[in-house]
Amino acid sequence: MGFTGCVRRPIGVLCKTIYGHHYTTKSNKGASFFESRQNKTGFCIIRGLPSRRCYSVEMSEQLNLIKKLRERTSAPIKDVKSALCACSWDIEEAQKELRKRGVILASKKSSRTATQGLLALAQHEQKAAVIELNCETDFVAKNEIFQLLALSLVKLALQVEGSQSFREIPFGPDFLEGKVGFDHPKISGEKTAQNAITEVAAMMGENIKLRRGYLMSAPSHGVLSSYLHSSPQPGLGRIAGLLSLEVEDQNVPLDAVHKVGSEIAMHIVAAKPLFLAKELVSSDAINNEREILKSQAQSTGKPQVAIEKMVEGRLRKYFEDVVLMEQKFIVNDSVNIKMLLDNLSKELGSPVKITNFQRIEAGEGIQR
Repeated sequence: MGFTGCVRRPIGVLCKTIYGHHYTTKSNKGASFFESRQNKTGFCIIRGLPSRRCYSVEMSEQLNLIKKLRERTSAPIKDVKSALCACSWDIEEAQKELRKRGVILASKKSSRTATQGLLALAQHEQKAAVIELNCETDFVAKNEIFQLLALSLVKLALQVEGSQSFREIPFGPDFLEGKVGFDHPKISGEKTAQNAITEVAAMMGENIKLRRGYLMSAPSHGVLSSYLHSSPQPGLGRIAGLLSLEVEDQNVPLDAVHKVGSEIAMHIVAAKPLFLAKELVSSDAINNEREILKSQAQSTGKPQVAIEKMVEGRLRKYFEDVVLMEQKFIVNDSVNIKMLLDNLSKELGSPVKITNFQRIEAGEGIQR
């Protein structure tokens, strides 16, 4: 044995002499073993004899490695320290270990409700895409890696093919196996969409979910307009307004249409329309609203003729609230959207109409 000169010395004294650090022992049927703990110097002591590799790293170097690994991974400091100790302070191996642990943690968190998050928007002349990426806290939604993930995913969404003027993007296996690229100190290289979501979820320590996405195509001659509200950086926001405007005359320049389209997109975000025109309001929605208004009017005790007039008047107000073409324009409330488009059509000498619109808000419809 290598300790022949010390065989009569207690094992506690022996190991203290070899490593110069304190430890604890417990008696178990006459045998002694070390407890897993950290001593006062911050070095790791694991069950069994301590590792020479672990002890060979000075305290200042330990702190430096912890700081570097934290910067690389954004993992909690407790997990960073544990991984480094388990990997004998090899930072590359510790980073791999954290990634392995992170995937396991991400899968465990996937059932938790994610009500926060952001919308990401990308577009070119012929098409626009919007996706919603959710997380559990507003703190993570503000994180630059989470935002980078959202922007990468919406670029992938913009590549989805489709002939419909407006459609929902199915986030099935084909989409999730698509490649997204990253160029960031903490996440880089090309990954599948699913792996990227899992890796960022592991970094953030939260459930991250790609909830939904939409594609809108431009008309044959016209414009696609968009507006993002509460935008932390270009392409991201909490609420999005999208619409397509079609101009009948193919020879009409579109500068004025772009300007009006941007203003209407902002109006959509602020005014929350549900329908494009009165004719598109479902009969069920009208009948339900009429019943509510009639019940409210009857409670006033007025004659039936007066009640009918009250109901019709309030129904007109209902259309002004929920129908885009009937809403007063937020930029100039002396006109509604229908009058705004009529004026634009006269200016251009060609009819202009809205073919599609959509308002999307992050977190809407999620049970909290």
